[in-house]
Amino acid sequence: MKKTTGMDRAATRNWRAATRAVRGGTWRSEHGETSEALFLSSGYTYDDAATVAARFAGEAEGMTYSRLQNPTVAMLEERIALMEGAEACRVQASGMAAMTAALLCQLSVGDHCVAAKAAFGSCRWLVDQLLPRFGIETTVIDAADNAQWDAAIRPNTKVFFFETPANPTLDVVDLEYVCNLAKAHGIVTVVDNAFATSALQRPLDFGADVVAYSATKLMDGQGRVLAGAVCGSGEFINDVLLPFQRNTGPNLSPFNAWVVLKGLETLSLRADKQSENALELGRFLETRVPRMLHPGLPSHPRHDLAMKQMSAAGPIFAFDVESREKAFAILDALQLIDISNNIGDARSLMCHPASSTHANMGEEARVDMGVTQGLLRINVGLEDPQDLIEDLDQALKSAGF
Repeated sequence: MKKTTGMDRAATRNWRAATRAVRGGTWRSEHGETSEALFLSSGYTYDDAATVAARFAGEAEGMTYSRLQNPTVAMLEERIALMEGAEACRVQASGMAAMTAALLCQLSVGDHCVAAKAAFGSCRWLVDQLLPRFGIETTVIDAADNAQWDAAIRPNTKVFFFETPANPTLDVVDLEYVCNLAKAHGIVTVVDNAFATSALQRPLDFGADVVAYSATKLMDGQGRVLAGAVCGSGEFINDVLLPFQRNTGPNLSPFNAWVVLKGLETLSLRADKQSENALELGRFLETRVPRMLHPGLPSHPRHDLAMKQMSAAGPIFAFDVESREKAFAILDALQLIDISNNIGDARSLMCHPASSTHANMGEEARVDMGVTQGLLRINVGLEDPQDLIEDLDQALKSAGF
């Protein structure tokens, strides 16, 4: 296969963001196909025994087994790395496979991890349940308070792990401060950037070491497949992450990789338009609900920081209507917006985190991180925002707002 689109691969690093999203990482076979080829193969054949030995020894390029490499998957990894500004990327079977791999590949018994308390429910499960099970100490802090990061550091602290914006409370972490603090202490920062993607925010530009993704969300953008990704330096991806991934097998299927490749072509267009729609809906809702959590609005406590780190606030925000009964009444009255726990979709979706995405946490932990029984999270899609406003308006009226 020809591993470029007719240019030297080094030249792709000079391409601008929109070009990278469409053409980055494209390999072409002798057929000269325009769309990336889908290679559905678990194994590969070789011309001779010496070639096999050289590839397995890492002395020659080429495929060996699809748990290690696959041409379609490799194209996706190269494209995501280019878009992220990373040296390398490895994709995984889901977002949670990516988060798990990014942590377990570098943490051992006796190590310490500091994590943000505002996080996706399964990410909190990793920190609260899984890591301690393997003798890894964890401390959960208010990630929006810079002083708490400093105070939580111990001699054995190895990793800072956080989301920004956070799911579902939209907490915003000061990337530059936290990443610089980590570097000063030899700590690796792992940032979950799923709410923004590289289209809206690039944590590596602020000093992050590792960026992890649920590519299921905005990268695919149409609710079709599960996928995850981890980006970082070549040394981290190849020497730290790859041995863990190769031997535990959380690999992404070629078909899912191909679907995400297609999604990346329109990522920035969707992310920008959905952010614009979300801001319009946020302004409407702010006058109608008791509490709004939208980093794109001046009312958000870290609005200025969010706008410093992000080109737009993203399609996802939350608002609080004070009780589970009122939250359910709004959800049940929706006519256009779907009740769903997914995010990043081109369709508008809304859910009640306390009974869905964060249901596996105890009530005390939910309250501590701000996931109240009245909290609703909305993913704003590509529909006409006026239709969405009208749907929310009638749902709010039906629920007594």
